[in-house]
Amino acid sequence: MAALIRAHEWEDTELGVIKTWPLQLSSVLGVTFGSSQPMLVCWGPNHLMLYNDAMASIMGIKHPDALGRGYLDVWNEIRADLCPIVDQVCRGNPVNLDDFVVKFERYGYEEAAHFSISYTPIYAESGAILGFFVATQETTKQIAAERRLHELNTTLAQQVVDRTQERDVLWRNTQDIQAVFSESGIFQAINPAFTTILGWMPEDVLGKNVFDFILPDEDLSHKALEQARNGYLQGFENRYRHKDGSFRWISWVSSPESGVVYASGRHITAEKEQARALAAAEEALRQSQKMEAVGQLTGGLAHDFNNLLGGVSGSLELMQMRMQQGRIVDVERYISTARGAVRRAAALTHRLLAFARRQTLLPSPTDVNSLVQGMEELVQRTVGPAIKVEVVGSSGAWPALVDPPQLENALLNLCLNARDAMPNGGQITIETANKWLDTQAAQQQNMPEGQYLSLCVSDTGTGMTPEVIARAFEPFFTTKPIGQGTGLGLSMIYGFAQQSGGQLRIYSEVDQGSTICIYLPRYYGDAAPDSVDKKTPQLERTADNKVVLVVDDEPAIRMILVDTLEERGYTTIEAGDSAAGLKILESGIRIDLLITDVGLPGGMNGRQMADAGRALRPKLKVLFITGYAENAILGNGMLEPDMAIITKPFALDVMESRIRTMLDE
Repeated sequence: MAALIRAHEWEDTELGVIKTWPLQLSSVLGVTFGSSQPMLVCWGPNHLMLYNDAMASIMGIKHPDALGRGYLDVWNEIRADLCPIVDQVCRGNPVNLDDFVVKFERYGYEEAAHFSISYTPIYAESGAILGFFVATQETTKQIAAERRLHELNTTLAQQVVDRTQERDVLWRNTQDIQAVFSESGIFQAINPAFTTILGWMPEDVLGKNVFDFILPDEDLSHKALEQARNGYLQGFENRYRHKDGSFRWISWVSSPESGVVYASGRHITAEKEQARALAAAEEALRQSQKMEAVGQLTGGLAHDFNNLLGGVSGSLELMQMRMQQGRIVDVERYISTARGAVRRAAALTHRLLAFARRQTLLPSPTDVNSLVQGMEELVQRTVGPAIKVEVVGSSGAWPALVDPPQLENALLNLCLNARDAMPNGGQITIETANKWLDTQAAQQQNMPEGQYLSLCVSDTGTGMTPEVIARAFEPFFTTKPIGQGTGLGLSMIYGFAQQSGGQLRIYSEVDQGSTICIYLPRYYGDAAPDSVDKKTPQLERTADNKVVLVVDDEPAIRMILVDTLEERGYTTIEAGDSAAGLKILESGIRIDLLITDVGLPGGMNGRQMADAGRALRPKLKVLFITGYAENAILGNGMLEPDMAIITKPFALDVMESRIRTMLDE
């Protein structure tokens, strides 16, 4: 089929020459031709067909003329049956049919055939549907065999006088395994099909236990035997050993009678292999679609960072030019521009880390009701006078273990999204509630069962379609016009909720508004009191000659830290990796504070080096600096006493304040 496709004249079709085919089509065709299962791809508005050799073998006289023709035209005689299916999949709804029965002509005469078919839509980066992927398996023979088996079992179930004679005829002639064994599982009789399928002769089997022939890892077989002793058993599958050492999959039907069990087994090894091939093909398709999503993510990230780097680079160049010209008065403006770009880059990185669940979190027991009430005025000022903000705090709301500033940021983002969904004004409702999810509710929400505190933001705005809801948490996906949103807001909140041990859920209908809820695990204890003073202290030059060890493998960061510390009167010692840092810690030099990056070369990370140092200096204070929360630092979300953490990029006044606070404690 690959050769036929290469030789086909595609120039006159909507696909055009092969070298211009899109990546999505090439990826799906790679899956199709790499499979031994019948598969086909329908592409474009006319659903032009491309298929593999296995599919060609079941198309009869329709092949090879079907290649490059429209799917509905090829199967014109069953168009009425196919049109609803094609319509569904072209609207983005996958369709799976376990037993699709159609009457059509493929060998020059009309016949009824059975198929197991799955239809999967293929998406462009924009979300448009480019075509669909069809994986099929003809089950006509299997259905006929199942009907014969059903007739056999019906016959076995009949309590008639001539039962023995009828059973004997079927016993000898059926292609399915027939066996009789005692309630303890000892074979008493087998039919010729048993030998044909499994290779064992009657003298090999009779008087032996059924478990002598079943693979040892088939643990459910013991429960199946118990069920077979006590009643009708249908559709149980296990693997039997063949005499040559291989195995065969058998699907069993049985019924007890007069102290023995009559069992009929259908050989389904081929069906199992086909099912695995289909699963592998579908997984390959999903991987292809994931790669498209990764491309979208990296493209959006590169675009935003290039803009921000352009602002930093341009400002630095202009600063250099003005300083060479002696025009110092303009330098401050360029410094402000560069710092603003750095802040926006840090915010973008923070959102990406939140989506990836790798951001630095410092969770603490939090009264979410108090947190919401404290933000009510800020939210109202932010969304504007055209929107009414109502806060409904649940009485007796449980505390939650969460990072309060990050939760405040998530709440503000949800309120801004709600504002944007109500361009003509409306109402935002912020509500807390205690939620106890049982097993069924937890499975529906994809969460562990237990007790949760929910924080929900509802609006009376435009609402979302099911298609938008399905993609709402994707990074860089946005319905806002270009320049009015990065598409990282909801993905950031989604990552934050999951990293906090909770979940984020959307409930919305078009023109009926939206409700977005953050579920946070309940904290069993009292919430921590709010900090009384959150102001940054004014720092002055210290004169106590305290010694600070700075360990960082990035020379620029190390230089900035050392210069800042020495400006404030501290004595500093530098090290570029963990080995050098530990050597200093093992010496007798006075060290009042260790400032270390987490990711360090030298055989240890920053946390391991700090732990080794504290083993020698139990009162050593440690300040970690990192770009994201690594498992090496945070144990169960908490730091040890005399340890603190600050994330890159950091403002120097914040760093100075943290150092002064730690040294003064």
